[in-house]
Amino acid sequence: MEQSSDRPFTGKQILLGVSGSIAAYKAVELLRTLMREGANVSVVMTDAATRFVAPLTFEVLSRRPVATDLFAAHQEMLHLTLPEEADVFVIAPATANTLAKLALGLGDDLLSTMVLTASCPLIVAPAMDGGMWDHPTVREHVTQLRSRGVTVLDPVEGPLASGKIGKGRLTDEQTILNALAACLLPKRDLAGQRVIVSAGPTHEPIDPVRFISNRSSGKMGYAIAQAAQERGAEVLLVSGPTALPVPPGVRCVYVETAEEMAKVLTTNFRWSTLVVMAAAVADFRADKPSHQKIKKQAGGWKTLALAPTEDILRTLSRQRTKQILVGFAAETNAVLVHARKKLTEKDLDLIVANDVATKDGGFGSDRNAATLITRDGADTPLPLMSKRELAGRILDALQPLIKRVAPPARH
Repeated sequence: MEQSSDRPFTGKQILLGVSGSIAAYKAVELLRTLMREGANVSVVMTDAATRFVAPLTFEVLSRRPVATDLFAAHQEMLHLTLPEEADVFVIAPATANTLAKLALGLGDDLLSTMVLTASCPLIVAPAMDGGMWDHPTVREHVTQLRSRGVTVLDPVEGPLASGKIGKGRLTDEQTILNALAACLLPKRDLAGQRVIVSAGPTHEPIDPVRFISNRSSGKMGYAIAQAAQERGAEVLLVSGPTALPVPPGVRCVYVETAEEMAKVLTTNFRWSTLVVMAAAVADFRADKPSHQKIKKQAGGWKTLALAPTEDILRTLSRQRTKQILVGFAAETNAVLVHARKKLTEKDLDLIVANDVATKDGGFGSDRNAATLITRDGADTPLPLMSKRELAGRILDALQPLIKRVAPPARH
């Protein structure tokens, strides 16, 4: 069915899950918006959700029966048919209990059972009270879900049902709609591009058991690789040591040291049209690594002679023909000053500057805030957001450069 610009979700099948949060009433307005956007929406509610909003409300607005009971639904096989028909499954609001069930793979009600049978993209918008969002168990469940490719939207801070002020309110409707659009209306603006993304730290050996490294998790680079692949690019991910799964459809070469990373990147550089250097490459290596484990000494370790590693971005910049080069400046002070200097010295097209000393946006976090700085000096500050969303914003910012500098490559 042809889509219109004012009804972009026309013909799309959306499965809306509602769990037992006070924010369940906001799902009513979300349903109305999705219907106005042209979507066909089926609603599934947990028993607790029906205590906050009557199923009849959703039934009247969606013009479809609302699924609530696992055993009644089982008679019509709705736990199978509704997920099979869905283009996307969104749960809004999702309680801490619902997050736990999804992370652990439990299926003790209709909603959690449908998640287990669904093969479409899953978007989860949590809502909870007090300090629940920051509880270690909840954070672990969120991390598990995100590692499996589930889009988990952060709740926002504000007044909660208990009267407290904290992070736990259901995110705004536009954020949910943007996440749905990313699944239902994927961009293919990188079709024909050949993208190299570096990610993670490097390990520079001191001896066979010790090495020099940094706190990089690789999450930002992996998010960029995944986003580029989903937008149609052919992607080579050059990864330092991480525990992250390789995004589907992405070719990955693992390296350990800065020297190994430099070799892989320079070897494949001419193949590429766009290089995003998100890796946190060690600036120094041990000058003379020991072939044997260095034993502990009573007097301590007095000195460790260091030598600089190769400046990979500078090397690539000198070799480029029409490639677009993107760098990262992970700083702890004078962030924009250092980033602009790096952009100029290494002749980059764009640099992503971020303060890694911030509490929620440093190394290892699932979120990041950054400023995008282009060659012409334009600054675009971006607020704290998921690294997946930031990856999309970086690729968006590159579109004018891609059209002007690097037309789609021909095989």
